[in-house]
Amino acid sequence: MKVNVIGVPLNLGCDRLGVERAPNHLRERGLMQLIRKNGHRAFDLGNLYVPPVSEADKFARGKSMKYLDAIVEVNNNLAELVYDTLRGGAFPLVIGGDHSLGLGSASGVGKCFDDFGIIWLDAHGDINTDATSPSGNVHGMPLSALMGMGSEELVNVYAPGNKVNPQNVFLVGTRSLDEGEKALIEREHLSVYTMETIHLKGIGFVADDIKRKLRERKIRNVHFSIDVDSIDPRFAPGTGTRVAEGLMPDEFNDFVDHILSTNLVKSLDLVELNPELDNGEQTTKLCLEIIDRITARI
Repeated sequence: MKVNVIGVPLNLGCDRLGVERAPNHLRERGLMQLIRKNGHRAFDLGNLYVPPVSEADKFARGKSMKYLDAIVEVNNNLAELVYDTLRGGAFPLVIGGDHSLGLGSASGVGKCFDDFGIIWLDAHGDINTDATSPSGNVHGMPLSALMGMGSEELVNVYAPGNKVNPQNVFLVGTRSLDEGEKALIEREHLSVYTMETIHLKGIGFVADDIKRKLRERKIRNVHFSIDVDSIDPRFAPGTGTRVAEGLMPDEFNDFVDHILSTNLVKSLDLVELNPELDNGEQTTKLCLEIIDRITARI
């Protein structure tokens, strides 16, 4: 398979330094060699340009969303690059950077496939809007915007309106939800598999339930967006919004294997590695293991 690696050194969505270093940090530790070892023709498309914005200007467009214009620009460019990659028959592997980039990558997928779904593996919901976000950090808003909810600037990235049917969105590993996110989940009847559900029923049950819904809803293409904070911080400390009691590495691997076994995954994000917060490169090594595992199975 042809794999296009796209680096997105974006920290504006989380408003915290360090995460922008992750794409080059992983490259320097053998990212491309890992992919090629697994038999793929791998191409490094470099890093997307992220416009510099001073901290003094982060609320230039209002108090509800930080760094809005720059984040929209990066996501528009990412969407086009992901779309072009898919149209060229390649697999886009997007390396972040913070999770606000998921708006762009999934928007590119949505232009290519009508019948697509999103599996969002994350400790957080990322379904706040400009009206509900406690922080104004846009990395907590991309999934709601993809479903057509929230600010017009985010909803209309790359193309007007929603990019995915809310019924085709699957949130897994969540354990930190704001009140506005809980209300949205209830209103839209979203498929959310919290860590409480995983502890009660097992990760195998969750994977099987998602695979069943993919079949029933005739979803033939999946965008898989992985935030490393989905993993318990004892094993993945190098991330900016750690939440205790996350997935164990074997649970994470089991779930990834289940989802990749569907052969529906056409694109993937790996986000929120912050090398400055890592402990002896523990999370870096884990991210490389994740990429190795995924590219051995796609």
